[in-house]
Amino acid sequence: MAGSNEVNVNEAKKVVPLNTWILISNFKLAYNMLRRPDGTFNRELAEFLDRKVTANTNPVDGVYSFDVIDRSTGLLNRIYRPSTGNESQWGIAELEKPLSTTEIVPVIIFFHGGSFAHSSANSAIYDTFCRRLVGLCKAVVVSLDYRRSPEHRYPCAYDDGWSALKWVHSRSWLKSGTDSKVHVYLSGDSSGGNIAHHVALRAAQSGVEVLGNILLHPMFGGQQRRESEERLDGKYFVAVQDRDWYWRAFLPEGEDRDHPACNPFGPRGTSIEGLKFPKSLVVVAGLDISKDWQLDYAEGLKNAGQEVNLLYLEKATIGFYFLPNNEHFYCLMEEIKSFVNPNSNC
Repeated sequence: MAGSNEVNVNEAKKVVPLNTWILISNFKLAYNMLRRPDGTFNRELAEFLDRKVTANTNPVDGVYSFDVIDRSTGLLNRIYRPSTGNESQWGIAELEKPLSTTEIVPVIIFFHGGSFAHSSANSAIYDTFCRRLVGLCKAVVVSLDYRRSPEHRYPCAYDDGWSALKWVHSRSWLKSGTDSKVHVYLSGDSSGGNIAHHVALRAAQSGVEVLGNILLHPMFGGQQRRESEERLDGKYFVAVQDRDWYWRAFLPEGEDRDHPACNPFGPRGTSIEGLKFPKSLVVVAGLDISKDWQLDYAEGLKNAGQEVNLLYLEKATIGFYFLPNNEHFYCLMEEIKSFVNPNSNC
């Protein structure tokens, strides 16, 4: 077993930039410390290990941020905006004004990953990622906290996402364009991508507008083992048994992985054929054990008559977008920029 693990580590190092490999390996080590065999989770240690950063009302690299706490839930929303005016005036947020009365400014609601159990909207890696998203895609990002498992199982994260979507739509200072509305996109990585799908589904069923979904190697699965799960098990940071632990921690007790939360187009999934579901950008990392489920998801959207753009990055692993040290990062950012600015000539 030790020899096999050594082979896996060496193989990963050949594909992944060294600093990315160190970053994600450290997360994996921490995650292994936090999960308990009885299904419980060391939340106190998790909070201690999760490096968080504060918001900055003074712009850094053209982006400033501030936090809004939902009084009903205590959950944090962190808003990132580009600083386009006089730098000396920042620190006084003019939140009564719309983003623009002429141009459309996309607002990306971002759900962080962490297999429904880890990380926060103010975790350092997600703070940095959201800043880059604002700077490179000329958008506003609203990064959201949600209640995490195993303390809060399905559907708590979806409920929190749904509440946040309605909150974003109600903010006059997030409106833009001549139509004076909030131009909302949903996005997330891993479990955050899963949440984005289910919030978008609820929005489509309720007539609430979402212009698009951006899913970064979304966390989907099912009872039947797929080829990628068997071939990539434990090779690039993720083991099947670990992923199974997170599903057991998130799904209702006694449920299996064909639950619609895990397998949206499975035997118990909800049909979206004929539904006004938002267009989707599905990003698949070719070295993610869940890639076959992600490809099935994209195919499910297509079969339901929905608009879907598939970005398949054959040599990418999970978390490739955390550091701008690989061509996949810049490819992704260009795709997102085009996706949320469809009428832009840049």
